[in-house]
Parts: sequence; C-alpha cells; structure tokens
Amino acid sequence: MVPGLRIRGTAVHSIVAAMLVLLAAPAHAEVPDRAAASPGCGNTAVQPGETVAREVVSGGITRTYLMHVPETYLPFLPTPAVLSFHGHTRDAAYQEQLSEFSETNAIAVYPQGLVGTDGETAWQGAPYSADVDDVRFVGDLLDQLQQETCVDRTRVYAAGKSNGGGFTGVLACRMSDRIAAFAPVAGAFYPQGGDCNPSRPAPILNFHGAVDTTIPYDGDEARGLPPIPDWLAAWGQRDECRPDPVTREEGDGVHRVRYRGCDAHAEVVHYRMDTVGHDWPATHPNPDTDQPAPIDATPLIMDFFARHRLL
Repeated sequence: MVPGLRIRGTAVHSIVAAMLVLLAAPAHAEVPDRAAASPGCGNTAVQPGETVAREVVSGGITRTYLMHVPETYLPFLPTPAVLSFHGHTRDAAYQEQLSEFSETNAIAVYPQGLVGTDGETAWQGAPYSADVDDVRFVGDLLDQLQQETCVDRTRVYAAGKSNGGGFTGVLACRMSDRIAAFAPVAGAFYPQGGDCNPSRPAPILNFHGAVDTTIPYDGDEARGLPPIPDWLAAWGQRDECRPDPVTREEGDGVHRVRYRGCDAHAEVVHYRMDTVGHDWPATHPNPDTDQPAPIDATPLIMDFFARHRLL
C-alpha cells in the first residue's frame, strides 16, 4: 500500500523516516515514490488533526468546503488528498461523517454544493443542479489546497455518494489530468453530465446496492439513468479494457466485477451488493442507515486509491 493512505492506527515511524529522507536530500532530488510536492509544502501553519471550514472564490462565487488534515501530517512530506462529495440535499458535514475519510492518513476535503433548482443542494450533472461550473470549483479548490498544504499532486482522488457519486463520474470524464482515481458510491449518472472524453484512462471503483430504489441498479429510463452494468461497460471501453469482465463472489451477497487488461494500468472495479439500498456501505451504523452492510466501502476505496497515481 502506498504510504499515507492507510486507515489510521499505523505507526508514525515510517512517516518520520520518510521525512528525514526528504530533509536530507539535495534540492534537486526526487522525493520517495515519485511524489510531486505542491507549493504548500513547508507551510507550518496547518493544524493536523482538525477539521476546518475554508472558502475559495470560483467563477465570482464564494464557495466553501471542509478540510481535515490527518494527525500524521508533516508539513514537508507530500500527502495524498481525497475529495468526498455529498449527495443531493446533503452537506459537507454529513459527508464527512458518512464517508469517514477524516479517519485516514490522507488530507480529506468535503466540498459544499450549492442550492439547485429544487431548493436543495446538488452538484453539476444533475437535472436539478444550480447553473454553476462545479468542475471549475474543484479546480480552484485544488489550486488553493495545493498552495496551502503539502499535497502529493500525483495522489489526488475523488469519491462521492449519489448525486455526489454522479459528479465524481463527471470529474472522471473531465479532470483525469489532475485526479488519479475515482470512486462513486450509489452514483446518479444523469445524461446532463455531458459527453465523456477523459484525457487518460481513468481508474474507476464503483459501489451500488441491488435494492437501491432511489437510483435503481437496473437504471431508470424516464430519468435517463443507465443500468449500472452499462455504465461500467462504457468505462471499460474508454479505458480500453478487455470486453468481458470477471465476476468473483465475495460472500454475503457481494459480487466483485472487474474489467481486466485496461490501458495504462487503469482498472474498472465494481461491487454489487444484493442486500444494500441507497447507502454508503459500512459494517457499522452510519448516517445513511442503522443496518450494517456486508462490506466497508471506505477501506476498499483507500486500498484502490493506493494502487493508482498520476504518472
């Protein structure tokens, strides 16, 4: 596993050792694991272990997000960052509790969506979203994040739930030059997301419950929502994978589907869960549901992210 993506609880000694290597290396030396240090490396004003509210102006609008810097953060050590997008009607604070990326050793960022045409928060790509450029917002947010914290620019990732999962899919189509891998959960992949022409093969990890009645697994023709297998097959084609995916039974009604042989070491991996509805899967109660799922999505996402970085 790539350092910096483990669920918290790993000893800090290896991170400190890497820090000493960085400090001892000459200015022209490449940092470990081909990390690409952001301009914010060296900023000692960042407070590890805290979640703070931040603002950034994007397209003339003041946008907000929550940022959590892990307790293991060191100001000179390039650290991976995970963007986690909330669903329709939700907010950044809910998404932090739901996805639990603040419990990992990554910089966790929870952007806040704007109120859309139905009076509820939403992201670009849905028929009810506000008339704003959320993709530009993500780019401006990343610019600020990398100016103010020590981010490994090769290890920036995106995940999201429902409408936020659909927006994660939009980002895979439009920002694969800056985001290394993508993990939509119960994603709402509306046609309003537009054409999909990623600049490189994009690693995709997808989760969807078979009994999801909000975003049906088999699609919803009236709303333009594709069947999830069709959405996955389209990504298999974009990433130039072999056409026939392999399904592995994980037990407890969990089916792992994987497209193999993708271009540029990309992957398309999917977890179908027979007993899960429109929820972020966790084996413990979370803000979505009191009913435990057979798998925990967040550790699987972090393991997947650890396998991918921008080259």
